[in-house]
Amino acid sequence: MTELLYEDVLPGGSHWSFTVRRGTVLRLIDRDGGANVGMLFYNPANLLERYNAPDTLKCQHTFKLTSGNCLYSDMGRVFCSIIADSVGWHDTVCGNTTRAMVAARWGTKTYQACRNDWQLNGHDSFLVEGGKYGLGRRDLAANVNWFSKVAVADDGAMTFDAANSNAGDHVDLRFEMDTLVLLHTCPHPLNPAAAYPRAAVRYQFRRAQPMTDDDVCLNACPENRRGLENNRLYHLFG
Repeated sequence: MTELLYEDVLPGGSHWSFTVRRGTVLRLIDRDGGANVGMLFYNPANLLERYNAPDTLKCQHTFKLTSGNCLYSDMGRVFCSIIADSVGWHDTVCGNTTRAMVAARWGTKTYQACRNDWQLNGHDSFLVEGGKYGLGRRDLAANVNWFSKVAVADDGAMTFDAANSNAGDHVDLRFEMDTLVLLHTCPHPLNPAAAYPRAAVRYQFRRAQPMTDDDVCLNACPENRRGLENNRLYHLFG
């Protein structure tokens, strides 16, 4: 593990954004257990290039995200690779909470009435952070929900697994290109908790080790090798 460059804690029910440089590892740590981190990715040099959840799952023949998976853009490049994961299952099919969903499940708590105890939703959180970069409603795409698992029954019914992530669990993302990251710590849309969940997440930045021939993401499937080659071509002329 390389030197820790920066770390902080994002409280539950909050949002943030930043640009991660190529060659940086972002570690997300579920501080207390039961966290959910909604996340979207954009190319800061061309905001029309963004995370593509369907291609990410389809080309890697998977329904979940875990170690060895790459997160693809809609231009066939890799934003980041999952190089370590103590959880084993991260959701990228269920999307976000909305204001109406949060109000129906946990009631309405506005900032004007409740100050820091107000209840944010994932959709509005992405809009607030995206607005700082000129992104709006039409720019939102299907997002990742780190630390969250959804089981699917034979009839297609989906069930949220509240025991998927424990205190101290983590996932490491190695960024393969400069990436604008929008994130929030609002509840997963299928979370049935009786009270609005507020699970904090610690995040850390480190420099990435150079990719080696036995890299877990490079060798996970032929598609990843092609995606990372697309990155090499992009940076060759970038």
